[in-house]
Amino acid sequence: MTEPGQWLASSSVTVTPSSSTGPERGGRAGGTYLEAARQQAGGERRAVQRAAPRAGEPHRVVRVQVRQEEEPRAARPPHAPEVHGDGRPGDHGAAHGCAAPSRLPAEFSGRRRAGGGAAGRGGRARAGRGGAGTGTGAGSGHAVPGRRGGGAGAAPGLGQPARAGRPAAVPRRRPARHPVRRPGGGADVSGLFPEMVKASAAADVVQKKLVSLFVRAQAPRQPQLALLAVNTLRKDCAHPSPAVRGLALRSMCGLRVPGLQEYLRQPLLSGLRDKASYVRRAAVLGCARMVKLQGDLGVDGALVNELYSLLRDQDPIVVVNCLRALEEILKKEGGVVINKPIAHHLLNRMVDLDQWGQSEVLTFLLRYKPRSEDELFDILNLLDGYLKSSSPSVVMAATKLFLVLAREYPHVQADVLVRVKGPLLSACTSESRELCFTALCHVRQILGSLPGHFSSHYKKFFCSYSEPHYIKCQKMEVLCELVNDENVQQVLEELKGYCTDVSVELAQGAIFAIGNIARTYTEQCVSILTELLGLQQEHITSAVVQAFRDLVWLCPQCTDAVCRALPSCEDTVQDSEGKQALIWLLGTHGEKVPNAPYVLEDFVENVKSEMFPAVKMELLTALVRLFLSRPAECQDTLGRLLYYCIEEEMDMAVRDRGLFYYRLLQSGVEEAKRVLCSPKSDPSLGLLEDQTERPVNMWASEFNTLAPVYGRERWALVTAHQPAEPSYTCSSGTDSGNRDTEALISEGDKEVLKVHPDTGSLTLIPDVYLTAEQFEKTWLSLDTSCRLSLPWCGTVDPDTIQTALHVVHIQTIAVSKAGVQPWKAYLSAQDDAGCLFLTELLLEAADTAMQVSVKQSEVKPEALQTFVSVLGTVMGAVAGLES
Repeated sequence: MTEPGQWLASSSVTVTPSSSTGPERGGRAGGTYLEAARQQAGGERRAVQRAAPRAGEPHRVVRVQVRQEEEPRAARPPHAPEVHGDGRPGDHGAAHGCAAPSRLPAEFSGRRRAGGGAAGRGGRARAGRGGAGTGTGAGSGHAVPGRRGGGAGAAPGLGQPARAGRPAAVPRRRPARHPVRRPGGGADVSGLFPEMVKASAAADVVQKKLVSLFVRAQAPRQPQLALLAVNTLRKDCAHPSPAVRGLALRSMCGLRVPGLQEYLRQPLLSGLRDKASYVRRAAVLGCARMVKLQGDLGVDGALVNELYSLLRDQDPIVVVNCLRALEEILKKEGGVVINKPIAHHLLNRMVDLDQWGQSEVLTFLLRYKPRSEDELFDILNLLDGYLKSSSPSVVMAATKLFLVLAREYPHVQADVLVRVKGPLLSACTSESRELCFTALCHVRQILGSLPGHFSSHYKKFFCSYSEPHYIKCQKMEVLCELVNDENVQQVLEELKGYCTDVSVELAQGAIFAIGNIARTYTEQCVSILTELLGLQQEHITSAVVQAFRDLVWLCPQCTDAVCRALPSCEDTVQDSEGKQALIWLLGTHGEKVPNAPYVLEDFVENVKSEMFPAVKMELLTALVRLFLSRPAECQDTLGRLLYYCIEEEMDMAVRDRGLFYYRLLQSGVEEAKRVLCSPKSDPSLGLLEDQTERPVNMWASEFNTLAPVYGRERWALVTAHQPAEPSYTCSSGTDSGNRDTEALISEGDKEVLKVHPDTGSLTLIPDVYLTAEQFEKTWLSLDTSCRLSLPWCGTVDPDTIQTALHVVHIQTIAVSKAGVQPWKAYLSAQDDAGCLFLTELLLEAADTAMQVSVKQSEVKPEALQTFVSVLGTVMGAVAGLES
């Protein structure tokens, strides 16, 4: 009896009875047809029907459902005969122990089919087991695969197909997989490198790919042996199959071994002209890799021209690859140049590109500046549809291009930001956390110029329980900027719920957000914060006290409400930041808190066990201030604190602070009041924080970059020590003198320690590169920012001037020879913020004043004044040497 789980197949058998009757016929109907049904592979359904009935016999059809049971090979008894498809008993040895297994690895099954064609023991070879042999020997046995010997029958030899239409051998792919997988487990497979190089000559494309992965990964460790594969790869570059040709180019360019450039040039040039687009794609990217291998060698002009011509290729992926390759190859020269024909061609090809290609092309189009207003609006109309793209990257790239091109049309910029609201809101609710966080950062950037831009969709920024902490913090900061009279109650209720979250950081962030909103809606927020103090939770109380400190400093009108809520907070606050905030409030506004001296006295009694020096210094300042307003209650406490800080404290900063206050009090109470008790802000002034709106042009060039994610200052510090990509900045202004240019300088290692974005300080970047063509193009597009005359005596020594200017990181683009009249020199420099300073030096005749003209890519009067001062100092020093 077979279990139900062992029934594997069901066969439908149609039986037509004949004139013969009896047990044999009946057994045949139930046995022979059953045996035939059992022999079909995998238990397929098959209808087996006998011949038509004789004349006069009734036609009867009986359907018998037969379930075939597959017996495990190990459990089959040794006497069970093998049954062929035609019902003949088979060879016992072939059925048990000698027959090939039903499922073999590809390499083993291929070997059997290729080498097992001879019929064994003079019999008939079974098709599908050892080959398609057709032996005619006298023996009656059947050929057994793997068994030596054979009859007199002729059989196909090695390499003959095992079955019509099937290849003779399946490539050995599994042995090639193991060396590729082994390095991931830490195994050393370097000894297999020569054999894998030989295996690269295989005809199978899959095996070639496996060998290519191994060779490219191991080539840097064995560069000499890697060159052995070059000959095979060069032959594959002429293979009839495009897949093989493209794979060969990718493999050669990925070897990363020295001395390979001479073998790459000709295959790459041939690949650039190949008929197959796949080969051209690989060749274009290979050109960038080849130039990277060359290092500091010059750029091949023929190769660059070939890549520029491929910008008009029919395949859109080839076009985008050419842009990226040219950008990498011409990096030191400022990258790929986008002129009017190229820009218009790329705009017309946008519909053929995929989403990645569209975002790339939109980024490169930032380098093109339309020459007329009509051309500008034609381009904007052409790109209008990409603001509705389903890809967030395309939408962001198109938005940035709109903002940059329309920098002189604020109404167009505002309209674009309104239209991009929908895609940004969709990205803010995306399942991708990275995309959501980036979209929130850009929303905050837009709100800096358009406050309340997303106010009607404030519920989109409510936090979900499953979101990570960093996304919740961003959403709370956005909510603080979306609050208005209509939604303030709903937003505060939502933030109040976050204040009791299990996450300490999230709860404190929500409290700080309520504190920010309190600068506008004081009464409602102070009421909520005071209510939170009743929870007597350490982290909540600490955050509330810190919010109160910032609120009192920025909004003096809420001082009384805060002072009424301070009592009984000292027992709960335990962290350093909370203690400092509470002590500052008691010291600054202690005259309004009845128990302020006694709270500070408790801190003084525990000062020896205090671990944070910052708390001790804040306690000193607060107690001295409170002593000046309530001396009778604080005199004894202050004396004990000063004695401890001067005589017993080990921290030098605390000891110095105690000595300072001790000597200040010795100079008189009035003098101490003048120093410590400066006039407080008038409560009628309201909010002291500046909330001026930032123009869109201030951050248009930073849109769709990492600057909104890191923050402007931090991103400047992050990129200060890295070679910067060419940037395309645009400053605000309407006249031509305020127009921005492309920062065409490719920067080397920058020795910038600190960035001063808003001050008059100037830090010039060393080792910058600007070609004469780029200088001329930028010079003609700018107006003169400064003209001055420098006294000069005698002739000019160009070498001395170049050396002196190089010391202060001012590079010389072109200079006249010594003794030439008039003498000219063109200089360039760039500060750490990306602003270019282009200078012309003109000396009409000897012993006359040298005329200096300076052009600036961004309007920075303080930086310009500092640059002119540095230039004048250098030229004055050189003039003194010449005289």
